[in-house]
Amino acid sequence: MLFRRLLLCALVLTTSVTESRAQNSFDLPDLGTSALQAMPIEKERIIGDVMMMQIRGSSPVINDPVLDEYLRGLGNQLVSHADDIRFPFSFFWINNKEINAFAFYGGHVGVHTGLIAQADNESQLASVLGHEIAHVTQRHLARRLQQQQDNSGLTIAGLIAGVLATMVSPDAGMAIITGTQTQSALSQLTHSRGAEQEADRIGMRTLYEAGFDPKASGEFLTKLSAQIRYKQKPPIFLLTHPLPQSRVSDVRLRAQQYQDRPYADNLLFHLAKSRVIARYNGDKEYAEAQFRKLLKEHSFGDTSALRYGLALTLIDQKKFEEAKPLLDDLLQKAPDNLFYLDSLTDYYVGKGEPQKAVEHLRPFHQLRPNNQVITLNYAHAAIEAKQYKLAEELLRSFALEKPDHILAKQLLTDTYKQQENKAAYHEANADLMAQYGAYMKAADEVQKALNHIEPNEALKQKRLKALLSQYRAMQKELSRL
Repeated sequence: MLFRRLLLCALVLTTSVTESRAQNSFDLPDLGTSALQAMPIEKERIIGDVMMMQIRGSSPVINDPVLDEYLRGLGNQLVSHADDIRFPFSFFWINNKEINAFAFYGGHVGVHTGLIAQADNESQLASVLGHEIAHVTQRHLARRLQQQQDNSGLTIAGLIAGVLATMVSPDAGMAIITGTQTQSALSQLTHSRGAEQEADRIGMRTLYEAGFDPKASGEFLTKLSAQIRYKQKPPIFLLTHPLPQSRVSDVRLRAQQYQDRPYADNLLFHLAKSRVIARYNGDKEYAEAQFRKLLKEHSFGDTSALRYGLALTLIDQKKFEEAKPLLDDLLQKAPDNLFYLDSLTDYYVGKGEPQKAVEHLRPFHQLRPNNQVITLNYAHAAIEAKQYKLAEELLRSFALEKPDHILAKQLLTDTYKQQENKAAYHEANADLMAQYGAYMKAADEVQKALNHIEPNEALKQKRLKALLSQYRAMQKELSRL
């Protein structure tokens, strides 16, 4: 429940203390016509970072450590078998029921929850990720930008607003492009047929090398084709990824060139899918009814993922007594499963027994101190149990390993607030605001932190004043948009 309510958007701007974001200033690239003659890797990375800040501030990004852990693992499995990797990839979830995934500058790949909810198996999900990874490694957006003939009206703001919003929410994106009169950005939104063919070819090779079933690519495109026949409006994915019938045939024929590779069912995929359906697809009562129906229809075989999804819906509806036997059975068979441990924390916190979660998670944290699911659940339970020093210690240590983890920042901010440490609280708020590119608000929070510093704390005052100057300078950089 903690992670469900933390869908980060522009209104959620609280965080922990980390100065690295402000110290890592950037110089925004000039996207005038002459600058489009080349798109260096560093320039592409910077544009991608700015886009990612905009996504955090305007889109329903899901910061769910369990789902993040799964998606990152799957994405990195594919990246490790891809060629032409120029920078680290990052994968994130968007809470949207539509089938879609998108990649943009700098190796950022976003995945709609609707994609996994409607995928039949992990190979289908991986086929889409492999395709998007290929768009990045082949630099299709950067190459398209370079090849644009009429760039006189193209600005960084128009590029980011148009491309970004259309990838995440096409209707909004088209409106933004029209409103800013950056019609030249429209051509950046749709991959060319040649780019799609190249991404299909390279993505399928990556898919196969990573151990997945290459036939899944054709299966997924066939599913999209079927949706076109029954909908007046095509799926979002097809607005930026054209799907002529010949492409489906080409993908199927290409898959036949690979040796058969049946891919064993992965329980983690089904657990992630159940979590999305239970937590992010809307009505809880409807989700509960669906899981009960599926359990009756599929009483044979491994029903762990269905029982897990049912347990989640029951916890979210505070039907704790019905949920507990399901959790007990799941944990008995797989006591260190991260999906189950996370749900057990939600169960104890929801029942008002957070201390039990603290005690249960302590030995797991000793074994895996850097795992985000265990550490953040442990810290969350500690906060709810009013063990603020423990929570602060856990989160500050975790920040050394993952300094930009937004949910960890949120939890540390909550810890400072509960401790009434106002200086640390405002400095923490400033840090997360910087993650959204809200540098003026970040500067205001640093100023509030200064107001709570004692006169004899000269070093702390000096550090905060330097941070204030950095945020103001970075705001000027963003104003150049």
